[in-house]
Amino acid sequence: MHRAYQPILPCGNKYLQQKWDKAVYEEHRKKLQAVKPVVDTSAPPTYGHLILKLKKLKLESDRLSVIERDNRLLVEKMSYIMRTKGRIDNKNDYEAKSLNRRKREQELLRMTKENHAILGRITNCKPQYKVQKWDEDWQKAVEYMNSIARYPRGFCKLQNQKKQKYAKRTPKRDKQKTKHLKDGCLTDKPEEGKKNKSTTNEHQSETQGGKE
Repeated sequence: MHRAYQPILPCGNKYLQQKWDKAVYEEHRKKLQAVKPVVDTSAPPTYGHLILKLKKLKLESDRLSVIERDNRLLVEKMSYIMRTKGRIDNKNDYEAKSLNRRKREQELLRMTKENHAILGRITNCKPQYKVQKWDEDWQKAVEYMNSIARYPRGFCKLQNQKKQKYAKRTPKRDKQKTKHLKDGCLTDKPEEGKKNKSTTNEHQSETQGGKE
């Protein structure tokens, strides 16, 4: 019973109700497939005159034809000049002359005079600052610093110099110590050998006396 069709609304015949509901559902599906959208989402139409711009192509071809014609005329003229002497004589002995040369020379002289005058004023000008006074002030400042300082002036440099001298001397001392140690070892070895021999002789004599 649970596998049978269960209609939404009560009915007299479930079999017929299932058949009618199925027909309504199929009709609904056909309508959904054939429905038209309210908003047009399709791609806009393409126009050939917007993609292929014939006017632009024609102008470009006209420009290229004009350039080609001008180039051809220039080549013909150049070839004619090369074959003949040409219509005009380009050999000219004319010397170039400047129209404002005198004016420029006068301006250059005026500028040099002004520069010399400025240089003279600068060299002859007396200084406003006194170097001697600056030196005296610095000496006073040094005295004040020496009187205030905890350690004398140049104390760090003296310490560094002492360290450098000590570092230079230490290698020599280390070499001397190593030499002394080597000499002491060499001198001690024969004495130790003699002591070992004497102890072995005594031990052998004691053993022999015990056996007798």
